[in-house]
Amino acid sequence: MVEDVPLPGGFVNPTVKRGDRVVRRCPARAEFVHSLLDFFEQMGWRGAPRFLGTEAPDREILSYVAGYVAWEPDRVAAVRSDAALVDLARLVRQFHDLTATHPLRGAGEVVCHNDLSPKNTVYSGTGDALRPIAFIDWDAAAPGRRIHDLAHVCWQYLELGPSVDDVAEAGGRMRLICDAYGLRVRDELRYELLDTVLWWQSRCARGIETGAAAGEPGMRELCLSGVPEVIRTAHRWVVDHRAALERAL
Repeated sequence: MVEDVPLPGGFVNPTVKRGDRVVRRCPARAEFVHSLLDFFEQMGWRGAPRFLGTEAPDREILSYVAGYVAWEPDRVAAVRSDAALVDLARLVRQFHDLTATHPLRGAGEVVCHNDLSPKNTVYSGTGDALRPIAFIDWDAAAPGRRIHDLAHVCWQYLELGPSVDDVAEAGGRMRLICDAYGLRVRDELRYELLDTVLWWQSRCARGIETGAAAGEPGMRELCLSGVPEVIRTAHRWVVDHRAALERAL
C-alpha cells in the first residue's frame, strides 16, 4: 500500500502525496475548479495539476507536479530573479489567454487564479536557474480581470511591504512583470495596478479574519500567527510609498 506523505505549507487545506498523486479536500467551488483543470488538460497546457477524480465526496485526487515550491519565507529569494519573474508573467499570460474565450470566464476577461504566490508555484532547476513551470492550489479560481492576477503577482512575488529595501527597484520590477506579460504600463494603469494591490491586501486581511470568526481551522491558525496584521502593515507601506512606486513603473 502506498503511504500518504504530508506535503508542507498546507495551512488552509492539508494535502498529502500518495505516490504520483495528491489527495486533498475538495475546494468550495469544486465543479468549477475541476472543469478548469480538465480544460487545461484538453488544451495540453502543463502549467497546472491534472484532476484525476475523487475518492470520497469531499476529497479530490490531483496529479503531483514534481519540482521546487518556495513555501518557506526564507527560501523565497531563490525565485525572484528577473529571468524567473519574466517566465512567471508569461506563464500567467498563457492560462489567461486560454480562458479568454472559454465559457468558464463568465462575465470576466479571463479566469483568474486569485492566489498566485511563491508557495503556489512549482519551479524546476536549482539555484539562480530556478524557473516556474506550474501553478498549484486553484481553489480560489474565478472569472476576473487580467490585472487582478498581475497585481497579486506584484504583491506576493516582490513582497511589497516593509521588507523592500529599494522602492524604485520594486517599482521597476513591477514594470518588468507587466512588460513580460505583454501589458503596456500606461499612465492610468499605474494607478489601477497599485489600487488593485491595495484592494487585494485589504481583502485578504478581512477574509482571514472573517474565516477565523466563522471557525475555519486554517484561518484561525493564520490569525493566531498574526498574518492579518502583517498584511495590514504591508498595506500601509504601499500607501506610504505609492508615489515612488508609480514613478518607477
